[in-house]
Amino acid sequence: MPNLNNIRSMRKIILSIIIAFSIQLFSYGQQEVRTADGKLIILYNDGTWLYGDSISSNKLIVTSIPKLEIPKIDTHEIIINHTGYSLVYAEAYEQSKWVAYNLTDKETIKLYVRTNKFIIDPEISTGTANNNDYNGSGYDRGHLAPASDMGWSSTAMAESFFFSNMSPQVPNFNRGIWKKLEELVRTWAVENKNIYIVTGPVLTSGLKTIGANHVSVPNYFYKVILDYTEPDIKGIGFIISNQGSKESLMNFAVSIDSVEKLTGIDFFPLLPNPQEMLIDKTLCKNCWTWNISKPTTVRGKSGSSVQCKGTTKVGDRCKKKTLSTSGYCNLHEYQFNTNLNNATVSTKKQKISQSVQCSGLTKSGNRCKHMTYSPNGKCFQHGGN
Repeated sequence: MPNLNNIRSMRKIILSIIIAFSIQLFSYGQQEVRTADGKLIILYNDGTWLYGDSISSNKLIVTSIPKLEIPKIDTHEIIINHTGYSLVYAEAYEQSKWVAYNLTDKETIKLYVRTNKFIIDPEISTGTANNNDYNGSGYDRGHLAPASDMGWSSTAMAESFFFSNMSPQVPNFNRGIWKKLEELVRTWAVENKNIYIVTGPVLTSGLKTIGANHVSVPNYFYKVILDYTEPDIKGIGFIISNQGSKESLMNFAVSIDSVEKLTGIDFFPLLPNPQEMLIDKTLCKNCWTWNISKPTTVRGKSGSSVQCKGTTKVGDRCKKKTLSTSGYCNLHEYQFNTNLNNATVSTKKQKISQSVQCSGLTKSGNRCKHMTYSPNGKCFQHGGN
């Protein structure tokens, strides 16, 4: 015969869940409630539930999720995919609502230097801001996806200077606390092997504008980061005022849920519901390191031009000059072995007689536009040999 005390206890728990769920659903529409005695309950779509403290973020099951970095979009929004990042453009503000990408440890190794060529994004049919909007405004053309995160590809680097990836930033913010955050995120990419990043301005009505295109000047910027690599699955967010600051970055760290409430954006919606809820709510500052490490650079501009080390088709040394610290000009980059682990040069590999378009695919699923002499038909970024 069932124990009456156990039955009564179970009834109390169920009643607490029903009451708490009704209140929570009415107020926030979320699948997380608390019982009368304060215990966290996670409700599943199939009607089952469990205590929230019975789940640990480092015990969540990790599965492969394509495009995990992409936030939830509204029905009228269109995702624009570039080589290194994706975005949703907010036409009313003449800048992106968000920019999303994943960054691996290997992608933090810089192969290409900044182009510093700011251009209109050809994928934005309504047009973007331009240099005239920023000239004399007193604001920097601030990167959302930083150029230094795109140094693994010449195309990604060039596209990082699209005006769709720019937002007006106070100079000592852009070159100070925001830059430090970007450097810290690259450190985390190295330490955690692969992280997912969403960043952007906090767009609200009534913002100051600059230029003929009325580019809005945000008062705040945000960044959210997800480490979805076992064993320590974790997430963190940042909200920073568009002004200079000498405070520690730790002081700006918030839960992802806090950023969601401020921006109205649902980050990482492709995560299984219990995982998303737990990661969004949890802020563990001690789960992350806070010392910035310097990135590795295997290419860049040298102080003066040198003769290319490359070999022509007839076997002669190339006569072109180059500023690349690798010593190879753009025509002979295929001779530079971009094995990101050791960054050594290989000039003995077999070459085909005529360049062909790389058969590799970019992150956005498009065919790579690079030309290659590699016998396997792939450029150096996609495993050419």
